[in-house]
Amino acid sequence: MIRRNALPLGLFFLAPLVGEFLLGNTPIVLLPAIVVFAPLYGGGALLIRELVRRRGLGWTNILILAVAYGVLEEGFTTQSLFNPNYADEHLLAPGYIPALGIGVPWTLFVVGIHVFWSICAPILLMEGFAGERRTTPWLGRRGLIVTAILFVLGLVASTAISQSMYPYTASAAQFTVTGVIVVVLIAVGLLVRFKGFATNSQAPGPWIVFVMTLLTAAAFMLMTTINSLPVWAGVTLAAAGIVVFFALTALWSAREGWGDAHRLAIGSGALLTYVWHSFVKHPSSLADWIVVLAGAVIFGAAAIWLIWFAWRRLRLQRTDEAADAQDGLLQQG
Repeated sequence: MIRRNALPLGLFFLAPLVGEFLLGNTPIVLLPAIVVFAPLYGGGALLIRELVRRRGLGWTNILILAVAYGVLEEGFTTQSLFNPNYADEHLLAPGYIPALGIGVPWTLFVVGIHVFWSICAPILLMEGFAGERRTTPWLGRRGLIVTAILFVLGLVASTAISQSMYPYTASAAQFTVTGVIVVVLIAVGLLVRFKGFATNSQAPGPWIVFVMTLLTAAAFMLMTTINSLPVWAGVTLAAAGIVVFFALTALWSAREGWGDAHRLAIGSGALLTYVWHSFVKHPSSLADWIVVLAGAVIFGAAAIWLIWFAWRRLRLQRTDEAADAQDGLLQQG
């Protein structure tokens, strides 16, 4: 039973470990907080993955639902999209738009990290371990219901904690618009079937995809890591990184030869981006610098080991498939 549930359990705990701790946002001493983070991040990632795979949909749908998750968490749960003093860091000051009550850089950044790292990267990595189960459901109906309940509990607990630490209530108009956006994104993500296109060209090697991911992710993260960068220059750089990543991924994934190694290359590049970012990002909660450094080293090493293990498993799987194919040819002969 444990082995059968290893994939959903792995995703359930990997998502919060990546989304909070590998990012460097939460120090390692607060690791017990995973009891709240796991239902929120892990429940959200697992729910998105299961609903999409059950409906036979693809990665475009996962991405759209991941955007819905980011808007839901930051618009309703933490309200960081609207709270000018969230975490006492004045996150909305740069690029603030009074008519919307949001700061463009922060909105782009916080929703983006949820899409790429809190949701998509953990799914990519865990599906990389799945082999033939990569696109099949991992949970039964009961497991799906339990996951949905845990996710709701995670939302409630996170909202209560956030309100106790940074009390704030957005306007009715902000809540309404945010709710409409979330509902529309969920409807599109679950109901619209996006058709891919195929070409006769050959997909580039996984290492090219890996490097592309590292570069475009770095362009995105530099928006908040270089303080001397002008606000709108940072926004432009981050947006360019997003556009280039999606354009190249859409183009390359339609070519012949695109497969598990390419998807794993994207997941690996995403995790390694968080590894270097954790050494330059100070956690939002107070912690001694040695604790912060220790956490960055420990979680960074764990991420590198996970990447190595995933690639090793993929190589072994390919070796087994090649051996089976060879045996089949010998039997036919």
